[in-house]
Amino acid sequence: MNKILFVLTLAITLVLTSCGGAVSPTTNINVTLIDFQFSPNQFTVPAGEEITLEAANNGAVIHNFIIMNLGQTVGTEYTKEDDANVFWKIEMPAGGSTSESFTAPTEPGEYEVVCSTPGHVQAGMVGKLIVVAGE
Repeated sequence: MNKILFVLTLAITLVLTSCGGAVSPTTNINVTLIDFQFSPNQFTVPAGEEITLEAANNGAVIHNFIIMNLGQTVGTEYTKEDDANVFWKIEMPAGGSTSESFTAPTEPGEYEVVCSTPGHVQAGMVGKLIVVAGE
């Protein structure tokens, strides 16, 4: 009976993990910026590590990838006042691509990612950088 319970527990754990369990942190982010969205829009990275961002702007206008400081959000519109709360930022022209590196924040938590092109935050061009403590 215990063997059956063990196998059942293992099977349930595997199913739950494959259906959206914890995402392993990575030091490589690949993202496509298209009009009004990041694809994907959530990234999990290890705290304090060097992160390589490979980004392509497939949209019709300039886009940027802005990581806000921990606990900071832009609300419904990115304004000049938000510049003081930026952790890291890149900008790309329409059709452009880039490969850049940055050091992830050292404090674990969820960091807002936005595009500051007018109207893009309102249209839903937001994401999340999840910083996790090293093991």
